[in-house]
Amino acid sequence: MPKTARKPLDAFVFDAYGTLFDVHSVTTLAEALAPGRGAELSRTWRAKQLEYTWLQSLMAGDGFVREDFAQVTAEALDYAIAALVLPLDEGDRARLAAAYLTLDAFPDAHATLAALAPRPRWILSNGTLAGLTPLVRHNGMEALIDGVLSVDAVGVYKPAPQVYALAAQRLALPPARIGFVSSNCWDAIGAKAYGFTSFWINRTGAPIDRHGPWPDHVLGSLGDLEGSDALPPR
Repeated sequence: MPKTARKPLDAFVFDAYGTLFDVHSVTTLAEALAPGRGAELSRTWRAKQLEYTWLQSLMAGDGFVREDFAQVTAEALDYAIAALVLPLDEGDRARLAAAYLTLDAFPDAHATLAALAPRPRWILSNGTLAGLTPLVRHNGMEALIDGVLSVDAVGVYKPAPQVYALAAQRLALPPARIGFVSSNCWDAIGAKAYGFTSFWINRTGAPIDRHGPWPDHVLGSLGDLEGSDALPPR
């Protein structure tokens, strides 16, 4: 990893799905509905969900209107069920889709957000406001999150620079003074390319992607963010 000069950070912006909220917490329900296949269903669903966001961003134009994240998530679930040849009915599908409104927060998410106060702490997500608001409420994070920004405001998914610009404009700060935190390497790279001070939460020890500028910091968990050498002082 290249060494990056320490910069003052005045605010933090977090990805939601996979970073603050565990998308694979749906595995318990998936396993109950498809015994022995729950983890595989969750992995396939998530992989196709992300793929569809990238493809829809590329396809969007006069002849095709980008679908929102709820619809993309539903279509990715349909694909995963078909690909794995699972005998799930419409009721099962509806229960799985609804589980995205009650995903579990990662165990260190609350403490990390609390420790970063009084800096502003925002969410910037591919998700819809209709999906993110109940998710924040379900996890009791209303007092820990200062606001939520959705890609729907610009009509394109991450890692398009227009998305990251939403946070810089809303916070009225130079991008380098905003810490952007994501567990998705491609997202952390997109944020770095835009100009944020980027933190990749690499929980699995995965190799870094090579398609763009490396994140400024790679950490093993959200809990490593506050109090670590990677976190510059205010």
